[in-house]
Amino acid sequence: MAVAAIPIRLRTCHRVTLNVASGFLMKLRRAFGILALGLLPGGAFAAPVPEIERLTIVGAIGPATVDYVHRGFVHAAEHSAQLVLLEIDTPGGLDTSMRAIVQEIVASRIPVAAYVAPSGARAASAGTFIVYASHVAAMAPGTNLGAASPVSIGVAGTPEKSPEGTDKQGKSVPDVHERKAMQDAAAYIRSLAQLRGRNAEWGEKAVLEAASLSASEALREHVIDLIAKDDADLIAQLDKRTVKVADGERTLDTAQAPVETLQPDWRHRLLAIITDPSIALLLMMLGIYGLFFEFAHPGYVLPGVVGAICLIVGLYALHMLPVNYAGLALIVVGIAFMIAEVYLPAYGSLGVGGVIAFVIGAILLIDTDVPGFGIPWYFTTVLAIASIAFILLVGGFALRARRRPPASGVEEWVGAEGEMLEATNAIGWATIRGETWRVRTPSPLASGQKIRVVAVRDLLLEVAPQEGA
Repeated sequence: MAVAAIPIRLRTCHRVTLNVASGFLMKLRRAFGILALGLLPGGAFAAPVPEIERLTIVGAIGPATVDYVHRGFVHAAEHSAQLVLLEIDTPGGLDTSMRAIVQEIVASRIPVAAYVAPSGARAASAGTFIVYASHVAAMAPGTNLGAASPVSIGVAGTPEKSPEGTDKQGKSVPDVHERKAMQDAAAYIRSLAQLRGRNAEWGEKAVLEAASLSASEALREHVIDLIAKDDADLIAQLDKRTVKVADGERTLDTAQAPVETLQPDWRHRLLAIITDPSIALLLMMLGIYGLFFEFAHPGYVLPGVVGAICLIVGLYALHMLPVNYAGLALIVVGIAFMIAEVYLPAYGSLGVGGVIAFVIGAILLIDTDVPGFGIPWYFTTVLAIASIAFILLVGGFALRARRRPPASGVEEWVGAEGEMLEATNAIGWATIRGETWRVRTPSPLASGQKIRVVAVRDLLLEVAPQEGA
């Protein structure tokens, strides 16, 4: 038995040795295959090229743009993107929103290329600051940038003023507040130009004199770095370019890099809608009217719920905008006056004063001259007329409801008809509307006589004979 067991053990060891050897050879061959594929250009297992994150800034720059750009930078960092491409076509925007985007770019560890495109686009006002802050600045042919003054009119410097408020040549000059805003914006764009090595002198000129440049002029003035006819041309020119970011230098490898475009989602669209000053004012008005309707007609519930939601959303939108609180106070006072006109005998004085206060408040509500962030006068007029109509309609319903006779409680029994159950000349029993009541009468009544309720005293009905009964 012992002799027979030896060959079996030898065969088992031999089989195990062969299995281990064959497994090792298969792993070694697989490793050589992966290495060979990785060394081949464009091989299936070659290291992937980091992507390019593409963001588009179109229209006026506001709180919704800040949220969109911030989420774009977060998305680029999560996906280890090598470049953020900002395509810009804007007439300008709010100063606070522009500074938030610039801070995002300056602090970014991912290179940012600002590209004014397509042909016919512009990077005016706030867009010029974003172009100056970017690591790489490019423009498409037929585009322009500049006019970066912080007010709606271009002002030629700050010359010495005469006592009449004009300069020595007789031209009007900005007041102290405008000069402070001008100098602050000029210093800001000068610091961005020094940070990126661009033309600081022309940047100040764009702020102080509202100067503008075409694409070829901007390249010649060293305001931008490249002119590219489209995205593909720009990406090709950026290949192997070295840029300096917040934590060091980056060499771009854009030749084979995939481009991912981050489209605005529902959050961006919703924020863009509610931060429109006209929509924000309309939401606030709907909120006030909904609550007013609920207070005037308790029990409907839905107007109150919708009004509360609209009021909160409208106030949130106004909080994100440069609001003049004097204008907001005038709007609230105007609405209060128009509501009071319905209930107080003011002979129209409160209503007229409320309309005037509302219109002035709507005009003063948004404290900026930036295009796209004003409230049109015709919208204010229509809203004022609609407000008067709504308040008169709801107030009229409320007054008519108050003048109606009671429909519940003991008071509704006044005028009810019935029949005496017994004869009495003081207090007795009667049936009224199918119910038995204890009644009091100042005159004698016979059993079965028709009666009518004339008053209610402490749940005791005072009755009198029916006329013609």
